[in-house]
Amino acid sequence: MSGILSVLGASLGALVTAVVLAALAYLYIRDITQKQHAILRNYPIVGHLRYFFENLGEYFRQYFFLNDREEMPFNRATRAWVYRLAKSEGGAIGFGSTYRLQEAGALIFVNAPFPVLEEERRPTPPLLVGEGYCDTPFNARSVFNISGMSFGAISRPAVEALSRGAALAGCWLDTGEGGLSPWHLEGGADLIMQIGTAKYGVRDAEGHLSPQRLREIAAHENVRAFEIKLSQGAKPGKGGVLPGAKVTPEIAAIRGIAPGQDSLSPNRHYDIADMQELLDMVARVRDITGKPVGIKTAIGGWHFSQELCEAVLRRGLASAPDFLVIDGGEGGTGAAPQALADHVGLSIDEALPRVADALIASGLKPRIRLVASGKLVTSARVGWALACGADFVNSARGFMFALGCIQALRCHTNTCPTGVTTHDLHLQRGLVVEEKFRRVAQYALALNAEVDMLAHACGLHHAREFRREHVRIVQPTGRSEALSTLYPYPAAFS
Repeated sequence: MSGILSVLGASLGALVTAVVLAALAYLYIRDITQKQHAILRNYPIVGHLRYFFENLGEYFRQYFFLNDREEMPFNRATRAWVYRLAKSEGGAIGFGSTYRLQEAGALIFVNAPFPVLEEERRPTPPLLVGEGYCDTPFNARSVFNISGMSFGAISRPAVEALSRGAALAGCWLDTGEGGLSPWHLEGGADLIMQIGTAKYGVRDAEGHLSPQRLREIAAHENVRAFEIKLSQGAKPGKGGVLPGAKVTPEIAAIRGIAPGQDSLSPNRHYDIADMQELLDMVARVRDITGKPVGIKTAIGGWHFSQELCEAVLRRGLASAPDFLVIDGGEGGTGAAPQALADHVGLSIDEALPRVADALIASGLKPRIRLVASGKLVTSARVGWALACGADFVNSARGFMFALGCIQALRCHTNTCPTGVTTHDLHLQRGLVVEEKFRRVAQYALALNAEVDMLAHACGLHHAREFRREHVRIVQPTGRSEALSTLYPYPAAFS
């Protein structure tokens, strides 16, 4: 019997060896005869190691080679900070900070010699949006809110967790341009319905804006406002991109498009070609819905904000958008051409104070609420935005981290390993809504609390008292300059 097994084992070994050699021979011949890859043509078989390690390179760098403050777009220290807040583990560290205070761009808050006592602190007040200019103004309770992420770009459990978490934290959730889904409504959060260039969710059979659909969506009590999206920081001049693999029948039905095909939005609204048409659209949506209407855009220069203010002053305050969301060029997206992501649109660091200046100088700052967006995921960056003149801050990727995102950079491939940006049911299994919605809420609440803590350290009663003189920014020389010196308030400021 042992002899038979020995013969069978030898035969199996010989067969496996023959198969392996045949496969290598096939690979060798294919490599040296193909014409697309020079490395494989010159170094058959072993050349595949180069592509293997190239694919693994970003993961090796993330975990083994880059230090806590080097990785892009968000470094490990920042992600760990968000994770701790989301898990209610606090923002405390030991021994000392790894934040480089001498590095250009570092933020330094001007602490007061006599900070505000515990009993003197006041809650950061909510702000009304659209008061006096629409039937149903929106009382926005949270400084820090969830930016637009479409159902389609992110998964069903991700939307559910965000909706339930936002409701618990008292912040708003922007639907993104993919339309209003049942999962946005399920949690009972305050919602801002975004109207993108393709009019997903509010379009008729021909793709035009549908007054009937607007009324149907506005009838939902927790849809608090509408946002007309001109562009986003990650891809100004390019509409939304959702690969066909992610356009499920459910998503297609919500958007009003065909399933399984790439969902490509136009790079601008067909019915908005200038400032007058933009303000006409704001007025039209507000008249139909009775709710506040705002604009979201990336900024390429000072022309847009100046022209907007001049047009509003000519037409009257009633013509103004109720809020203005400024997205920085460093903003994120599910999919974008690298040329646009890298090189188009001003950073929020430059865009925000300039837009705030235009609103202040024109006297429109009390009328138009200003919202900042673009890589603002920590309390320091949120405090900086408030000091610049923002009334609110939106974040998408911060809340993705709260959901469990590990920055795998696979948002556009439908293979997200944490279930946040995939419609693969097996991968979605990892995102347990009952657990993650609490982390979303804890992150929002903890970050708001940290922003207030910074304000108290600066001698302020709450975060809405931040002014530019409370923040200093380190320059290339290593010396810091006050934000009020780098961006002086316009003469009209009092």
